[in-house]
Amino acid sequence: MNAISKIVCVGRNYAAHAAELNNPIPTEPLLFIKPPSSLTTLAELRIPTHLGACHHELEIAVQVAKRLQNVDAETAARSLGKATLAIDLTLRDVQDRLKAQGQPWERAKAFDGACVLAPWQAFDNLDTVQHSQFQLLRNGKLQQDGDATAMLTPIAELVAHISHVFTLEPGDVVLTGTPAGVGPLAVGDTLELHWQMAERELQWSARVQARD
Repeated sequence: MNAISKIVCVGRNYAAHAAELNNPIPTEPLLFIKPPSSLTTLAELRIPTHLGACHHELEIAVQVAKRLQNVDAETAARSLGKATLAIDLTLRDVQDRLKAQGQPWERAKAFDGACVLAPWQAFDNLDTVQHSQFQLLRNGKLQQDGDATAMLTPIAELVAHISHVFTLEPGDVVLTGTPAGVGPLAVGDTLELHWQMAERELQWSARVQARD
């Protein structure tokens, strides 16, 4: 697989999450980009405690296998070969301040280690990903309970839309939005990620560390 040139993310792709933050539902996918320097693993999950509240946003991530530019949803669906769960770390206090000032979100969303990926999983049919369920437990308590069929813009349509805005290169990652239940993390928290995808039931764990 080629090196990742960018991570394209979508905001407010679940109506309940938009509502919990008192945000309007967008009329088209709300896109932003994280750089490759934001990538990290569950084992290396670290939060910058000196920058205020850092929230977890659990999402399904897919990886592009073929170059995509101005494609339709059917082509997009055939051009995705791997998926996993991701945690989009968000500095909520920083984001709220930036939004109030009408400024971009990069400081809140694109910092080092802000895109946490579980191990990639191959799949044969995107429908198995689109019809999956996923959960995040924090210290044993269910925080996020996602059903991918509730996405406002399904994965294939989302990737096709993105390809008309940014050319997607092989290796690029798309984060597909977070369901309701986002909340703050603290150093020492234990996280459990669960993913039910067709006959596969996957589980990972992580412990939140402080970033130097």
